[in-house]
Amino acid sequence: MDRPPAKPRGQATGRTGVSQPADQASRRGPRSDATRNRARLLAAATELFVEHGPDVPYTEIAKAAKVGVGTIYRHFPTREELIEAAYRSELDAVCDAAGELLASRNPEEALRTWMDRFIEYMTTKLGLTEAIRAVVASGGNPFAQSREKLNVVLGDLLDATAASGVTRPEVSADDLLMTLSGLAMAAGAPDQRDQLRRMVDLVYEGLRSH
Repeated sequence: MDRPPAKPRGQATGRTGVSQPADQASRRGPRSDATRNRARLLAAATELFVEHGPDVPYTEIAKAAKVGVGTIYRHFPTREELIEAAYRSELDAVCDAAGELLASRNPEEALRTWMDRFIEYMTTKLGLTEAIRAVVASGGNPFAQSREKLNVVLGDLLDATAASGVTRPEVSADDLLMTLSGLAMAAGAPDQRDQLRRMVDLVYEGLRSH
């Protein structure tokens, strides 16, 4: 069983070694190295949960992330919190990608590239199924607002492609999300990736206004 390391007693201490109230130290916000550690932890945990399930020892996650086990507990006091954070990190990444693509590419390229990115997200999500089930069983809700967020960003992409005459204006973001999700569930195995890409190409062609 994973156990958090013992915490030292006392107040927070600054670089000079002078004791400071804990609430004063907390107001400084996360340090840049703490932010990087958190990102590495989530990336390592996601990969290991997908490969080995939700019971991967914290020692293995810490080793993959190149941090100490205590760092995991500082960021995620429970395993359920770590699993949920890993899922939400993937969701945030795919949502953020929509705006980044629209800012750097034309609408047609942005939509097609984002569809591939969403498929990657879905296959990762399917790999996390066992881990997510453990979170749900403990009372968590990792899926809260995820569909709404995805609909908003995909809607922005479709608005841009429709305005440029690339896709038909009646295409629904929710319909496209459901279609792509179904493809990922039907052909999300590693040995089906070529077939999955071909099916996504077919869906994309069906969106075009021609």
